Amino acid sequence: MSNPTALVIDDERDIRELLTITLGRMGLRVETASNVSEARQRLAEARYALCFTDMRLPDGSGQEIIELIAAEYAETPVAMITAYGNVDAAVNALKAGAFDFVSKPVDIAMLRRLVQTALKLAEEKKSEPPSAGAAKMLGDSPAIQELRVTIAKLARSQAPVYISGESGVGKELVARLIHEQGPRASGPFVPVNCGAIPSELMESEFFGHKKGSFTGAQADKDGLFQAANGGTLFLDEVAELPVHMQVKLLRVIQEKAVRPIGGRAEVPVDVRILSATHKNLARLVESAHFRQDLYYRINVIELRVPPLRERRDDIPKLAGRVLERLAAEGGQPPAKLTPDALAALLAYGFPGNVRELENVLERAVALCEANTIKPDDLRLVPASAQKAAAVAPEDSDDAIGDGPDGDGGLEGYISNLEREAIEKALLETRYNKTAAAKKLGITFRALRYKLKKLGID
Repeated sequence: MSNPTALVIDDERDIRELLTITLGRMGLRVETASNVSEARQRLAEARYALCFTDMRLPDGSGQEIIELIAAEYAETPVAMITAYGNVDAAVNALKAGAFDFVSKPVDIAMLRRLVQTALKLAEEKKSEPPSAGAAKMLGDSPAIQELRVTIAKLARSQAPVYISGESGVGKELVARLIHEQGPRASGPFVPVNCGAIPSELMESEFFGHKKGSFTGAQADKDGLFQAANGGTLFLDEVAELPVHMQVKLLRVIQEKAVRPIGGRAEVPVDVRILSATHKNLARLVESAHFRQDLYYRINVIELRVPPLRERRDDIPKLAGRVLERLAAEGGQPPAKLTPDALAALLAYGFPGNVRELENVLERAVALCEANTIKPDDLRLVPASAQKAAAVAPEDSDDAIGDGPDGDGGLEGYISNLEREAIEKALLETRYNKTAAAKKLGITFRALRYKLKKLGID
């Protein structure tokens, strides 16, 4: 088979020659164009494994090329070549459909990584069906089908994605699917709850530190960015980041490098950023609680995950899967829902979304007789308390929170559900926190955070 071919579009001969030599050493054939009209002709005559285009061209812009490729040659990954520090142009290119961007002067090591990722994406796209990974997201409702299609599209890009949605809708699952269906699937997926890291340890956790850089730093330590190198870093509850960390995170995203505490040199990192929060991030920007420049960097593409009340048709299938899982854990046949119990679930608002459905069914399995779940076993919250579920994230900064600081109502109810589940798991594992975390399906760090948050001693 012949080597893959790349198209380089730039009006500077030096850049064209540099990329031709560099890509040639990586085993690629290279064709070049010096303007938009020549590039259009090349694209019409041949198919390319990847494409690089300068931002400014004599007869137009690289943005035109990116939009053309996205519309007519979607199988070709395209990267924008931008002037150093021109992040706005890079963001616009990503929004238009660019795979990634590279800054002038061109960093050869970064260019090699970009090319390897782009070629891997092209190979995976040929060998994998579009629905790969979709089985992990249960449901056939129009909302969930549309979400699957969008995830498949976003997986091809390297653009930062902001995943919005209420608590319990499955934002981390969506992030994992974007990672697993993309060219970084063989790399690490590193999720981090930004609200679970103490402020004074945050910089060390994210960027690492050198031995002796502060009291207690007895050895060099890599941070989360280094741990996610070559893969994806998922920033859950990104709205909880303090302002000083927002500034540092912005710089890392722009420069693609981190400086460990006590380190003299920056360490290049190749990481895709996905972020999420149940809060209204745009409103937090308006109230000056979240930096506008960081908001625009992480929110290149926004992906809304629908609440369960917008996909009620999926409840029977979701409930069946949860009951199968609980049965496997307990070593017994799956519990059955009576028709009345299923009707009650379908009529319920589920302010806590899929997470609440799981908690409701777990409690019902423990309470039911003869392995048959009746409406009373579900112990659903009264309809009067469900009205709060109709408040969408854009109508409230906290939307549907999962903390214990609410004065009763919906937040208090959800907190009580969490408290009951955690206390039950601790009791069943004789207060072994590691075993309890495993039983709950969360990390030890997440359990420790929830214990502190809920005031459980």
